[in-house]
Amino acid sequence: MSSSVAHSSDATGAASAEPAGSWLDLGSRYIAGGVVSLNRKVEPTVNFVSASGSRLRDHLGREYIDYHAAFAPHLLGHNEPAINQAVQDAIAQRWSLMGSGTTPWEVRLAELLCESVPSLERVQITNTGSEATAHAIRLSRAWTDRDDIILILGGYNGWHNEVARAVMPTLDQVGPRVSPGEYRFLPLSAGIPESTTRRVHLVNFNDLESVEYVMRRHPTACVLTEPVLQNIGVVLPEPGYLEGLRGLCDRFGVVLVFDEVKTGFRTALGGYQGVAGIKPDLSVFGKAVANGFPMGVIGGRADLMARFHDPDPAKRVLIAGTYNAHPVSSAAAIATLERLRANDSAVYGHIETRAARLEAGLNAIYEEFDVPAVVARNASAFCTYFMDHAPVDWHDILNHHDFELDRRLRVALIERGVYAFPLACKQNSVSAAHSEDDIDQTLHATRDALDHLLKDWSRDAL
Repeated sequence: MSSSVAHSSDATGAASAEPAGSWLDLGSRYIAGGVVSLNRKVEPTVNFVSASGSRLRDHLGREYIDYHAAFAPHLLGHNEPAINQAVQDAIAQRWSLMGSGTTPWEVRLAELLCESVPSLERVQITNTGSEATAHAIRLSRAWTDRDDIILILGGYNGWHNEVARAVMPTLDQVGPRVSPGEYRFLPLSAGIPESTTRRVHLVNFNDLESVEYVMRRHPTACVLTEPVLQNIGVVLPEPGYLEGLRGLCDRFGVVLVFDEVKTGFRTALGGYQGVAGIKPDLSVFGKAVANGFPMGVIGGRADLMARFHDPDPAKRVLIAGTYNAHPVSSAAAIATLERLRANDSAVYGHIETRAARLEAGLNAIYEEFDVPAVVARNASAFCTYFMDHAPVDWHDILNHHDFELDRRLRVALIERGVYAFPLACKQNSVSAAHSEDDIDQTLHATRDALDHLLKDWSRDAL
């Protein structure tokens, strides 16, 4: 490989690899698909080699203001010194996986999680959000002695069989809106047994009638939902929706699971559930909990969580993992939570101020250019929809959003040094590291990009 890669230094002095050809082509010689997580395979491809605060740097030394945040973990910014120092301290303490008994890191982390999120009476630690949602489904099935689950169209809950379905299907794939009713299972992957898909029921977000429709017809173990859909941008719950889910789950004996992998700790210290005032039975967290280090969490009611150590083997739910609560990731999560708890108002206040100013500025630009658009926002997370109202579900987006303008604007912003993931309807994220200057530059780049795009379209029309 050394013959194919020339090394240079970027502006920070760090060594960076500059391939003679495309990194994707080079990676394809050894990596299936050329990239280790295929949802990172987008156009344009930018090869990032370093990150600091709110900025990313590519292998050519170009700098970008980052709103992707690696799918949202970097709440405090990239390479936050206090988090890195905590990791270095854990290494200096001669950390080990141990493999027997409890470590001080996992005990302190569990304590912080339960103190931060009121619904967490007990927790378990995993490596990813996908693992946590898999455990939540299995635990719900064991608790209820039922097999069926309800998922939300447009939500993303991981990669395992039960939840690997089309997050962003086309209208042709999913069909027209039905309510009350459900949508056919649309697998994201080959290799998922039909016996699994029969047990999974998809309904639209904000559609309580369809949730009740499924519960009346199928032995439902759990409803697994993001409290805000943040994998198709930012789709907020309508007033009464989450309360309605809580009520239906209580009425039908169904476990309510909030997937707060994206909303958790980004929305507020207590998650979106704390803002909404809704207490789920189980919750899963990830991403921002360790500010970019691998971490997943499942937690909730003590009686449900007790099934992980039930003395009756017939009732016990297996949870295991060599790398669960790895000391390095746990140290990062402890430092993140301690920072958030110590400076709650300062951290979240800073983010809110920057995000609100960006939202207002973007809306003003779209109004200036007479472009139908609305910026939907949940605390640090935001997404522009090119339609005349904030969407309520995926069908609403499919029927009204200008996907092509969305994609083109994202690409144009990348060309101007602002990195928004170049796929329509993907969430953008503001971090505690974003400055006033970052916001100013972003608004300037957006105005310039939109001006050029609209002029190009006008010329094409002629």
